[in-house]
Amino acid sequence: MIIDTNAYLSRWPFRRLAGDEPAEFVATIRKQGIAQAWVGSFDGLLHKDVGAVNARLAADCKSHGEGLLVPFGSVNPTLPDWQEDVRRCREQHRMPGIRLHPNYHGYALADPRFAEVLRLAANSRLIVQLVVTMEDERTQHPLIQVPSVDLGPLAGIVPTIPSLRLMVLNQRHDAPVKKIAEAGHVWFDFAMVERLRGVSTLARQVPAGRVVFGSHFPLFYVESAVLKMREAGLKDEELRAISEGNARRLLGGR
Repeated sequence: MIIDTNAYLSRWPFRRLAGDEPAEFVATIRKQGIAQAWVGSFDGLLHKDVGAVNARLAADCKSHGEGLLVPFGSVNPTLPDWQEDVRRCREQHRMPGIRLHPNYHGYALADPRFAEVLRLAANSRLIVQLVVTMEDERTQHPLIQVPSVDLGPLAGIVPTIPSLRLMVLNQRHDAPVKKIAEAGHVWFDFAMVERLRGVSTLARQVPAGRVVFGSHFPLFYVESAVLKMREAGLKDEELRAISEGNARRLLGGR
């Protein structure tokens, strides 16, 4: 069984994707043996009414796969009253966590508002998913060029929030994962780790219990993530931990 910690519902703003209809999304992940998918919303990247984005996400998860689809709400700390969005995610929608896209929302990790989001989420017992990038810069629309998030400040921020549970999604193979992992309770997916046996390499750079399955579906093919696990050359217990166990323990930490 697999828990996919990095997937999305709704429509990618720049093109149609195979799997961007909820019914097709569910059918695809079930075919690949995924028992649960933690999903954000593509709408959270550019829409300003974040409350409505999260309400639709929660409703879609209930309608198309309650228990199978686990919603992670968007939070944009550059918008007014973003603290209320965090509260709704926790209290109204019963979400286990939130998903942040600093590069699309126009703030750096050194911005005090980023640390404020982390503290509020930690106090609310919410997992925080930090998305480094959505797609290769070479494939981006020429009018919307979005650089990857600079993770440099992260190792200095994480130790100041001991109760924080942070997931870094879509980091590249050259990201300073070892330094960040040593700073506190931080987990990493492998959706954008493309080198040969990239999963096993990541599992040697950080504690094995800090690597989780992430496909970035439907922007990426979910089959690609499954194949990365098959070619990783890991022991059976390591495969089980990365495929499912680490995510279950992280979710259980609520």
